[in-house]
Amino acid sequence: MPEERIIKSNQRVKDHGEVFTPSKVVKLMIRQPEIQDNLNSLESTFLEPSAGEGAFLVEILKQKLHLANSLSSSIDEYNENSLVALSSLYGIELLEDNVERLVMNMFGEYFAEYINVVTKYKVGKNQHVLDSAKVIIQANMVQGNTLTRLNNDGEELLFSEWKMLPISHGVKKVRRLEYTLNSILDKSGPVDSYPETVNEEIDLFSGTDIPEIDPAKIKKTVDSIKYVDVNIVDVYKKLVQ
Repeated sequence: MPEERIIKSNQRVKDHGEVFTPSKVVKLMIRQPEIQDNLNSLESTFLEPSAGEGAFLVEILKQKLHLANSLSSSIDEYNENSLVALSSLYGIELLEDNVERLVMNMFGEYFAEYINVVTKYKVGKNQHVLDSAKVIIQANMVQGNTLTRLNNDGEELLFSEWKMLPISHGVKKVRRLEYTLNSILDKSGPVDSYPETVNEEIDLFSGTDIPEIDPAKIKKTVDSIKYVDVNIVDVYKKLVQ
């Protein structure tokens, strides 16, 4: 059996301090009571601030999908419950190649478990469920620096909350709201707009003369997207108001 890889290269360790956590250590840490207590809820959220290729998140997803299976009595229930479980997991990773692998590993774990469950129910796979899983993973796994709260383009880190709404007329819908990491940490709520680029602030009153304004130094903002409330299986449609 090949030895588990904990570094990709000495240069990456030197440049970024990148060292991967061995799987046996990951499993030991996740077995801690405070983690296991939160794994008893589909909607309890987890944020991995240095996600790497997803060692912790994939293991947590595996356990959450087992819970989704145990709470479901039909494939329709499992479709919804599994996506709720998936939507509760978030990751931030500095290096772009790791983010790509993180997204692939999360979807790979979801897909493998989903195929096991549809086989148990003797039904075919629902492509809408898989497409919605991809949308959720791509929204929840972001490239960026947790310490600066910015990505490589100097933009604020942006996440989606997938808020399950009360059942109405027999339909369970999800509301997708957007938050920057800053708005999450300072508990200021979902954002209506957020900085597109972050640059040096300009003091227009620093002198007696009107300063020459460099357009590149103006902090731009973009409006947050307003999504339509939909069944969680249909989030792949990305319907907006």
